[in-house]
Amino acid sequence: MLQVCPNGSRTEGVPTSPDEIAAAVRAAADVGAEDAHLHPRDDAGADTLDAFHVAETVTAVRAATPSIHVGVTTGAWTAPDPVERAALVRSWTVLPDHASVNFHEEGAELVAEALFERGVAIEAGVFSGTDAAQRFLRWPHAHHVLRILAEVTDGDPETATGTAKDLLHDLGTRLSRPILLHGEDGGAWPVLRLAVRLNLDVRIGLEDTLDLPDGSPAGDNATLVQTARALLVP
Repeated sequence: MLQVCPNGSRTEGVPTSPDEIAAAVRAAADVGAEDAHLHPRDDAGADTLDAFHVAETVTAVRAATPSIHVGVTTGAWTAPDPVERAALVRSWTVLPDHASVNFHEEGAELVAEALFERGVAIEAGVFSGTDAAQRFLRWPHAHHVLRILAEVTDGDPETATGTAKDLLHDLGTRLSRPILLHGEDGGAWPVLRLAVRLNLDVRIGLEDTLDLPDGSPAGDNATLVQTARALLVP
């Protein structure tokens, strides 16, 4: 599975409005993206879990690309208090297909339980360099998540794949859940190639990298997805 992550928390050079995000996802889907991980924005351009902005963004993407699965972030930077994040999830009026929960963050379990209550599938975000793998594996509902989002935060192209292998080792083989492995910045393409070799799900987009494998600027999400799709072809 190839997921597009069109914006993330970047402030420049990425789609931010619902219409811009919807257009970016449609263009990415046209060249092979099957799933989308979104960061809805408020009127000031900040990531948000506010019900109005989540509904506006998810609705716009679905209208533009009805076939794609739509997910959103629930990162702690959107609302530092996990009780507030859980309450915001419970206030959503339009539900995404899935949402990511970062298990190194305080109160991740509260947010995940709120998503379960709403019937929203969970991408379990497990970051390298944190205790997230241990926390996630101890969680009684770990086997119920949609997939594990294994996030390699090592942006060095020389060491990122080693960090990715360590992260996968920490996750072990106890859970029969799909794993989406991805990197960021300089590590994005080396980690993607490793994921392809291991037959894992992958993602790419301007959230993770602004560059193509040769170091030239990607320009847009569709170009990144098209390049990744070529790497997936045997």
